[in-house]
Amino acid sequence: MSDPSPWWRDAVIYQVYPRSYADADGDGVGDIAGIRARLPHLADLGVDAIWMSPWYPSPMADAGYDVADFRDIDPVFGTLAEAEALIAESHALGIRMIVDIVPNHISSAHPWFQAALASPAAPERDYFWFRPGRGPDGAGMPTDWRGEFGGTAWTRVDDGAWYLHLFTPEQPDLNWDHPGVRAEFESILRFWFDRGVDGIRIDSAALLFKDPALPEVVDGRPHPFHDLDEVHSVYRAWRRIADSYGGDRALIGEVWMPSVERFAAYLRPDELHAAFNFDFLGCAWDPALMRACVDRTLDAHAAVGAPPTWVLSNHDVTRHVTRYGRTDTTFSFDNNLDGTPVDLELGTRRARAAALLSLSLPGATYIYQGEELGLWENENIPPAEFQDPMWGRRGHSRDGCRVPLPWSGSEPPFGFSSATPWLPQPPEWKDRTVQAQTGDPASMLELYREAIALRRAEPALHHTAMTWLDVQPAVLAYTRGADFACVVNMSGAAVALPGHESLLLSSGPLDGDLLPPDTAVWLRRQT
Repeated sequence: MSDPSPWWRDAVIYQVYPRSYADADGDGVGDIAGIRARLPHLADLGVDAIWMSPWYPSPMADAGYDVADFRDIDPVFGTLAEAEALIAESHALGIRMIVDIVPNHISSAHPWFQAALASPAAPERDYFWFRPGRGPDGAGMPTDWRGEFGGTAWTRVDDGAWYLHLFTPEQPDLNWDHPGVRAEFESILRFWFDRGVDGIRIDSAALLFKDPALPEVVDGRPHPFHDLDEVHSVYRAWRRIADSYGGDRALIGEVWMPSVERFAAYLRPDELHAAFNFDFLGCAWDPALMRACVDRTLDAHAAVGAPPTWVLSNHDVTRHVTRYGRTDTTFSFDNNLDGTPVDLELGTRRARAAALLSLSLPGATYIYQGEELGLWENENIPPAEFQDPMWGRRGHSRDGCRVPLPWSGSEPPFGFSSATPWLPQPPEWKDRTVQAQTGDPASMLELYREAIALRRAEPALHHTAMTWLDVQPAVLAYTRGADFACVVNMSGAAVALPGHESLLLSSGPLDGDLLPPDTAVWLRRQT
């Protein structure tokens, strides 16, 4: 279908977490060769782009988000030449490539920080937030700021100075007031655009600047290191770079923001192209809350002319099969370490319905690897095997959503590797492998394949407005254009389907003209 609009406005984008996608060299850790070998899976799924989580050289203090060199590939994943081949092979299949850039901080192993540690007079010290301590001997931290992972946000070095790290001590924050930092990252963007990448995903996009006065964090006041106005000048400069490559390169921000207005400011026409919709990701399975979330999202993006995004899971939050299967009313992104009961059958049924919901709303949809297989959170990883630094600092681990994918076979490692995977896979995933689900019309994988194919072929699902239908409050129903409708039953009972000419797709079996609870359908409307 001919479509003159930029690809990123309504793309289906698949997040690859390299350590856990596929392992070709048999060391138990995923790699680029494994991704290249499994590209046909993504082509069969029908995605428009891949978002690659960090694959750069790193000591892995935070699973690669502590980057030591943005212009190379960590040897555990492969080589830069292999990355370039992956980009070319993806393009040959019609799949674009997005890489992850982490501008708030770098690794403590980065040459800049090593030089800064070597001498208080090193010019590289100005690239970071080195400050004297409080008190007569300087032994007190410069502030009482807490880190994003819990714990303190300052570490003292041998010469007595303290440096700021909003994440782990191995991730020193950069000083974005320094022109050298700005120039370096603009060069990094050009480096990857020159290698053919189609977009940049920006980690922790709102954290770059800090109030130089270092005021304490006070409840009810804006944090002095979050969403400062100066950050927008950086993204205007990045937008000019992206546009200089033909206007088809996308900048996509990870922007956690409680204010809709502040969120939308990042999406003004001269800044980022898109940002992740954490409001939707964090919304409970509740019809009133979900409808309000969709309305807020559409209104916020319409105000700046940006495309909404719809995200159900990612590498930082509990998989939504598990979240939607919790039997109490408490919602949390965190792993389910408190033992709250989980009904995986209920969670799977809701996840199937959520797939049709997210894939038919206006804008772009993000799929986290394994979501298309209906994978749930592995909540049975022994704490001794946790590798996430958040486990030691905040008391929970994100490793349960990062477990390697199951490809084939009836027992671990399920075709992921010839060795023991870096995180254990649940034996119960034997029915969730790509091999087991392929060709099964009732499987989650075939539902995603059919839904993405219909989405691509259905004219109404490309840049047409959404209108709510007048139905009972516990049902979400809306149209896209004159012919297409989506209905999601979030009530506890079966409901009658609205008038329609034909059923395009259902997330589960119907009872005649009744839509069972936690089921969604796509309909050809009766006009």
